[in-house]
Amino acid sequence: MEHTRRHFLVSTAAIIGSITTLDFSARAASGSGDMFKTAAANIAVHPINHASFVMKTRVGTIYVDPVGDLARYAQLPRPDLILITHHHGDHFKPDTLSGLMGDKTKLITNPVVFDKLSSDMKNSASQIANGGDTTFGDLKINAIPAYNTTSGREKFHPKGRDNGYVLNLDGFSTYISGDTEDIAEMRALQNIDLAFVCMNLPFTMDINAAASAVNEFKPRFVYPYHYRGRDGGTQDPQKFAALVGKPADVRLGRWYG
Repeated sequence: MEHTRRHFLVSTAAIIGSITTLDFSARAASGSGDMFKTAAANIAVHPINHASFVMKTRVGTIYVDPVGDLARYAQLPRPDLILITHHHGDHFKPDTLSGLMGDKTKLITNPVVFDKLSSDMKNSASQIANGGDTTFGDLKINAIPAYNTTSGREKFHPKGRDNGYVLNLDGFSTYISGDTEDIAEMRALQNIDLAFVCMNLPFTMDINAAASAVNEFKPRFVYPYHYRGRDGGTQDPQKFAALVGKPADVRLGRWYG
């Protein structure tokens, strides 16, 4: 009986996920993105690839961990703000940044990435470490920890080095996990409207840990992202969706393909 129930949940999540992905793709092609309502204006989310995504907000266009071919961003406005979580190559590419940044683009990074920036980029950048905060217009930005806890994996993302971010704008709160495991600081989050939660092995966590954390801090909407490993292994986002309880609304963006 329990096996049948689990099979039903996974199958249902797969169907819903396919519909959500197709719906998102159509909206992305039209330039509207996946829309989220705030007290003042909608936020549009455009998944790009793996850990890279773009948010259009009333204070400007925000790029998060942009890497890869510049053609991926060609249909989107140039960034007003770029957030970088840490220095690994699937999150930080100086050549991509150089091609994306405009004269007025602001860049916010963790300290390790800041130290790796060119002199020109540093003129447009600021750094915040875990526990730090800053603003971009009306947008409030808090840097929170992102790290590994499993023995033998601490070397990938040691505690205190890399950032996750919590963004607050017009009463709408967004959590960006960066690369992390199922840490206490994630579980302690409150009043998160939208979350981007990583899941791949051995660098972050599996779907069980990710779903368990999400079910504790209870975001209204959540994107599983960063779910393919270096060896090609995938943490199945549809199975993640089946593990996440209500009221979280799991969004299956088109991150790969």
